[in-house]
Amino acid sequence: MRGANFLQAHSIPHFKTGSINTSKTRPKDRGFLSIDTESGAKGWGFERRRMYQKRDGKYECIDRALKMWYFGKDKMKINKRKIKLFIRFHWIGILVTIFLIFIVISFVFFLRNAVNAWVTSESYFKKATLAQYALFFYVLIIIHLISMPLYGFMWIWIMRGGHMRFTQIRAKAVAGKEIRIHWNDVIGMEEGKEEAIEVVRLVTDRAKLQAIGGKILRGILMIGPPGCGKTYLAKAIATEANMPFISMSGSEFIEMFVGVGASRIRKLFKQARHLAEAEGGCIIFIDELDAVGAQRAVDRGFGGQTESNTTLNQLLIEMDGLKEKDFNVIVIGATNAPESFLDVALLRPGRFDRKIYVHLPNLDEREKLFDYYLKEVKYDTTIDRLRLARLTVGNSPADISNLIREAALIAVRNKKEAISMREISEAYDRVEMGIKHKVVFTQKEREKIAYHEAGHAIAMYFFAPHKDVFKATILARGGVLGFVMPQPREEIHVRTRDQYLGDIKVNLGSYVAEKLKLNVTTSGVSQDFTTAMRIAHQMVWEWGMGKSGLVGNYGMLESMQRSMGVFRGENASYVSEEVKRQLNKEVQDILQECLKEVEDLLTRESALLDRFAQELLAKDEINYDEIETIFKEFGKVRPPF
Repeated sequence: MRGANFLQAHSIPHFKTGSINTSKTRPKDRGFLSIDTESGAKGWGFERRRMYQKRDGKYECIDRALKMWYFGKDKMKINKRKIKLFIRFHWIGILVTIFLIFIVISFVFFLRNAVNAWVTSESYFKKATLAQYALFFYVLIIIHLISMPLYGFMWIWIMRGGHMRFTQIRAKAVAGKEIRIHWNDVIGMEEGKEEAIEVVRLVTDRAKLQAIGGKILRGILMIGPPGCGKTYLAKAIATEANMPFISMSGSEFIEMFVGVGASRIRKLFKQARHLAEAEGGCIIFIDELDAVGAQRAVDRGFGGQTESNTTLNQLLIEMDGLKEKDFNVIVIGATNAPESFLDVALLRPGRFDRKIYVHLPNLDEREKLFDYYLKEVKYDTTIDRLRLARLTVGNSPADISNLIREAALIAVRNKKEAISMREISEAYDRVEMGIKHKVVFTQKEREKIAYHEAGHAIAMYFFAPHKDVFKATILARGGVLGFVMPQPREEIHVRTRDQYLGDIKVNLGSYVAEKLKLNVTTSGVSQDFTTAMRIAHQMVWEWGMGKSGLVGNYGMLESMQRSMGVFRGENASYVSEEVKRQLNKEVQDILQECLKEVEDLLTRESALLDRFAQELLAKDEINYDEIETIFKEFGKVRPPF
């Protein structure tokens, strides 16, 4: 009997244990079956079967069988789950791997064809054409490998709303109480401060204003030079009015995509209206308003002007457009640009109703600024604040603050415990003229520079009584090898002909001093000549200060634009050649007269010129007190101002 029939007939058990197991069954005396089971690698099992039958008193193997199976159904389920999870988490990698394998196989295939074509082709044209297939296909694959991830990333970015981030506004509202800038902190802008106080009264007394039929302010425009405190004043308004304050820059609205700026304007005012409804009012501060409020123009084809126009249009609508409800939202704009630079529609009543002009501080305001900023540092009580205020004519509050900070750094560098007048003077030189350069001059060069600056100083002392000679130095700073620093004796807003002639003589003093004492002139007079000629030219061409009696602004006529004809818009001269020659002759006459007066002065004061130059050579730098001492040695008194 064969093994399979024997097992079926005798119901031999089927072992699937995975371990080594041997079982022998003896069905009566006909024989027995031997079954060995053994587990293999990774869940596979093996079964060896031998059938023995008794013959002549001995058992002989009459049948053999080997069966292999996979045991463990539970393990089969676990592996399937792992495979599914692996595919779920790594399906992109699997697809990319398959794709790369396909590319490699395809590239090899086409490369082989190209090589075969190159080898077997008969004509050169066929070889060149077929050989290009592989390169073309390879370049195409590389381009797709680069572009497809980019397209995928762009699609995912758009689906996640990334394109909406362009229109998001990053400004956050700040409560008025948290700003903590009060009227007492606003120094150096008394006129602007008075205007701001009145604005706060109108905002806080809204009910009284509406009771008499008035309307709330829509906008306040602050105009003034940089560093005068326009942003500081806006923060003080928010603090005193106790309103939420949103600050943004005009450049934050402008983007490369058309419509983004308008969307940001809408979201900004939407946020401000919500705050105004909750808090009773809101202040929007837009710094550098000229970036978004410049005059509208026709786009040249690149879209930039269209974006600017669209943003400005949206700002105009939000400030004074049709709305369901009137909210107490006030827009404060600040700009350094001239008022004419802004769009006319933005300046009309109903949008920017009030204009606050923030000017540079005057003498009294500068003195108060020095008092305010010196309180923040340790300083010598002998510092003359009035003298510092006179020194810093034309400086903004930001400049004065920077001057004190720089003086504090110099005091620390010099291991001083307090700031003195010396540190402030050095800080002023550093800020205005730059740091000292370690330039090595020969003795002859130092002598030329000393006489050059001595000529400036003496001419200023006698011909420009509206200026004090504050300092003279032959140390190189910035882009100059030496300089004489003037100090206006008081602020001058309207200047006369004599004052302009005095400035010309001061600039010519260096040329005359070099010519008299060194018998040679240097290239250092280039900037002096430029300044002198510019003043003389303006006196004759623009201000009617010549001797010929010609009156009018000929400089404007010289560069006036054409308003008609083919060459409309181009500059054209409306001054005749004869008038030009006469005006230029008067310019040269003024320069020659001033030159003659300076020559007479320095010839007469030759000893004083030598003394001043020798003092510069000995000390390199002399200040106001030392300069006054030199002139007093020679008994010189300044002309009356």
